[in-house]
Amino acid sequence: MEDLLAALKAAAEPTRLRLLSLLEYNELTVSELTQILGQSQPRVSRHLKLMAEAGLVERFSEGTWAFYRVADRPLGRTLVRAIADLIDGDDPVMARDMERLEQVKAARAEAAAAYFSENAAIWDTIRSLYMPEAEVEKAILELLGGGPIGKLLDIGTGTGRILSILSPQIERGLGIDANREMLAVARANLDLAQIQNCQVRLGDMYHLGLPSAEVDLAVIHQVLHFAEEPSTAVQEAARVVRPDGRLLIVDFAPHQLEYLRTEHAHRRLGFGDDEVAGYCRAAGFDDVAVRHLVGGELTVTLWLAGRRERGAVPLQRVGERA
Repeated sequence: MEDLLAALKAAAEPTRLRLLSLLEYNELTVSELTQILGQSQPRVSRHLKLMAEAGLVERFSEGTWAFYRVADRPLGRTLVRAIADLIDGDDPVMARDMERLEQVKAARAEAAAAYFSENAAIWDTIRSLYMPEAEVEKAILELLGGGPIGKLLDIGTGTGRILSILSPQIERGLGIDANREMLAVARANLDLAQIQNCQVRLGDMYHLGLPSAEVDLAVIHQVLHFAEEPSTAVQEAARVVRPDGRLLIVDFAPHQLEYLRTEHAHRRLGFGDDEVAGYCRAAGFDDVAVRHLVGGELTVTLWLAGRRERGAVPLQRVGERA
């Protein structure tokens, strides 16, 4: 009762209602909120601080930036959604806020497109070495099955593509990446696709900053070959997966394309099935299913790890495709 009363008091102010309406489905910086509301940064920051203390919104840092979003907890999400449903969408102040929000999103998209255009050759060069990404995504969806997933963690989210393709199946999605420019691309892509159940944050694959047993599915998609310590990254991913959850790793099978190491910063030239299965078992998983997708010069491998109550289950190879 006390928590609910504190949250209601924190929301009961015109500017704070406007902020909650903007933050319901959007991650925004103080600077962006200041631009939208036409108010001073200290004033906006004070309102945000009060609502954060009441559990309505949460703040997370990304380098020198700080983003705000509705708090990922039942009281925050439920109350803010109820309040947002009661706000008149035709209110002229709210309508103007939404117009300015679209301008902020458009500026984000323009900046993200410029960054991606500069660096597209990096991804295009590597993708040309194996089958189309759509085939890989199809295999991911087939291996995971079509049922509901719950909470998803995408480690090394990049452009946010994994969040996008799995968003219809999940309750909530979080993508982390160590590159702030890539996070800008991911945010722009999620905005463009109007995906409202996912968010992205700056993060480290070795220190995820999440509670243990927090997620139903963790995904490491084309990231492990950049890792200095892949086994440590798998251990950390396993830590945040619930006892009945799963870990999906997608990466290259062993290859000899040395220039990917020298020109594209790959630390490892692919991984063998038993090696990744060993990482997974050492991290507490005992069921590892494997699928190979043979394309051009590179073979893409999918490892899906889970836990079973009874004994160890041998590595399984399923549905290999040439």
